[in-house]
Amino acid sequence: MRELRIVIVEPMYQINMGYIARVSKNFGVRELSLVRPRCNYRGKDAIKYSKHARDLLTNARVFRSISQATKGTFVVGTTALWRKTGEGFHNVYAVDKLAGMVRRNKIGSVSLLIGRDDTGLTKEELADCDASIFIEASEEYPSLNISHALGIMLFALSPLLKRTSMNRIEARPEELGRIKRLFSMLISKRKDIRDKKAVAMAFSHIVDRSNPTSKEIGALAVALSPKRKR
Repeated sequence: MRELRIVIVEPMYQINMGYIARVSKNFGVRELSLVRPRCNYRGKDAIKYSKHARDLLTNARVFRSISQATKGTFVVGTTALWRKTGEGFHNVYAVDKLAGMVRRNKIGSVSLLIGRDDTGLTKEELADCDASIFIEASEEYPSLNISHALGIMLFALSPLLKRTSMNRIEARPEELGRIKRLFSMLISKRKDIRDKKAVAMAFSHIVDRSNPTSKEIGALAVALSPKRKR
């Protein structure tokens, strides 16, 4: 994903703005966009609760409309009440499906539209979005604070955002592909294995579920690689 915009519609409380800035910076977001803010987003409480993300508040961009703030991007609306998205429930996703939807559709630039502190996004605003997401919280009290909800959404998108230190040690897709090919080559020479395809598939599933590091894949590659003739 080339770009992720965090767009907050009519923010009302300085404390929430501070927390939004902080959690945004936690996930590598470099800029905040505000639509018609109702509070002093650079105020004392906003700065206090932003901790080391004060720069996101200082440099926040302000827009008169959602369309201006999200121009040129795929707009993802957020709601605690997914039924607000319309009678057809068109393009509504649970938050854990968000990254897969973005990747599957090869979407380069995304605006994550965060609703008002008190009332969220309207039905009309959600209808104008390209997609909508919701967090599967308790039915008794599904509405999260917008800063908390944003943290969950950014975590859901983290596979597409700036790689963390843990991501850097995880095996890359090409490394996983190589170890699977080596395993398939190894069992192809085994006459005692009848269903080689099923065995290779089982190995592939185990590798994918185990989330191995590059170092672990390298160690397996040494064991599975054919011996070189001297």
